[in-house]
Amino acid sequence: MSTIGNASPGTGLEPPGAAIGAAAAIGAPEGALRVRMEQRSERSLAAEEAAGRRLALKGRIVALVAIAFVNFLTLPFPQSLYYEAMLLLFLVSGLARYGLERLGFFRWWFPYAQVVIDAVLLAAVLVLPNPLGGMEQPLQLELRFSNFTYFYILLVELAFSYQPKLVVWGGVACSLVWGATVALIASLADTDIADVARLVYDPTIPQIASPTFVDLRAPFVNVMVFLTVSMLMAAVVARSRHLVLRQSTLERERVNLARHFPPAIVDRLAAQDRTTLADTREQRAAIMFADLVGFTKWAEPHPPHDVIVMLRAVHARLEDEVFRHHGMLDKFTGDGMMATFGTLDPEPDDIANAVACVRSIVDDFAAWNRERAQRGAPPVSISVGLHYGPVVLGNIGTERRLEFAVLGDTVNVAARLETLTRQLHASAVISMDVADALKLADPETADRLLDGFAYRGRATLKGRMHPVTVLSYG
Repeated sequence: MSTIGNASPGTGLEPPGAAIGAAAAIGAPEGALRVRMEQRSERSLAAEEAAGRRLALKGRIVALVAIAFVNFLTLPFPQSLYYEAMLLLFLVSGLARYGLERLGFFRWWFPYAQVVIDAVLLAAVLVLPNPLGGMEQPLQLELRFSNFTYFYILLVELAFSYQPKLVVWGGVACSLVWGATVALIASLADTDIADVARLVYDPTIPQIASPTFVDLRAPFVNVMVFLTVSMLMAAVVARSRHLVLRQSTLERERVNLARHFPPAIVDRLAAQDRTTLADTREQRAAIMFADLVGFTKWAEPHPPHDVIVMLRAVHARLEDEVFRHHGMLDKFTGDGMMATFGTLDPEPDDIANAVACVRSIVDDFAAWNRERAQRGAPPVSISVGLHYGPVVLGNIGTERRLEFAVLGDTVNVAARLETLTRQLHASAVISMDVADALKLADPETADRLLDGFAYRGRATLKGRMHPVTVLSYG
């Protein structure tokens, strides 16, 4: 019989019952984790809002340039200069807010104040006479034109903000400003207010021809339609905001899951509202440890850059084999790794995949060493340990750091089997529990996968009272 050395995998040496009880007592602060994820999502959304404000400024510039071009073509000189100057004020308003934000003076109420300023400025441009000349006409006559449609440009610009409240505020503020403007004009002494009842029956009455005639129904309809559109647009922005938050969360979950699971199942896990990782439970699984032999001695004379390059190459090969055999990459342990098979959704072929992965890792590193030998590079020795049995799964840690863990005596045995490879002068050591489970699941596959494994008897592992029967490969 063999006795294992002093290497410790850092997973504890408690018996299965103790490990399971401890994990159940720990629990997982899922609420705190969810709060932190929401906070990170809010920060991401704040960045998107800032990008939206920059995009809104670009949109404002494009719109102002387009309107200036139309004014240049349709209005005579010098009357057009007045409107070009007003457009310049709108540009200054947008640039001022952007400049304050760049200087770090941005306040949450800046966009709300700018909406009011823009609305007042636009209302003044639409109804006040041009001071640079042109045909003078009563203010009441301005209400008969479709000038109110310019307010929709302001509303569309607000949609870039990803803030439904700001869009609603824009609809209300513009409606109030235009309503106040209409009310002031209607209050003028010479204003001829429409008799709605008479207009319904006789729309050709001479009252309509009066330049001071005001039909309040048109402004009322304009304001109501504008408010309706603003509410609908706010709903669209709220929906977009929700999608951005959800996509940000899903992408973060997908990145985190991709560190552990094969790409084929990452999307399925990320799409679930609550994955199986959130539940603490006990089940049977295959646990694998892999480690480089003599890496510490090899790294001592080599520069840090070479050490990192070697580790990345080794980790990449191990990761590829684990994912190719539908395993879960639990963690990289310095110059090695821990992987599991059957910890997500247990399948009948989990144990077969685990044994096949052991063989593939050993064979892959043997082929890699042949390539390295042709280049004159030293060989890379890998050691692998595999055990099958009950484990406990769940999230452990604190609010600051929470991670998914696989615990139990099965994990400890797998780590000890990996270390046992040095004493048995083998590349891989698996327990008889693995071989028995494989034979029970699929006898034909077991004969093929266990071909080349040698029976090595019973081994006493550090920290365990009962010996383990083992087989070696490579």
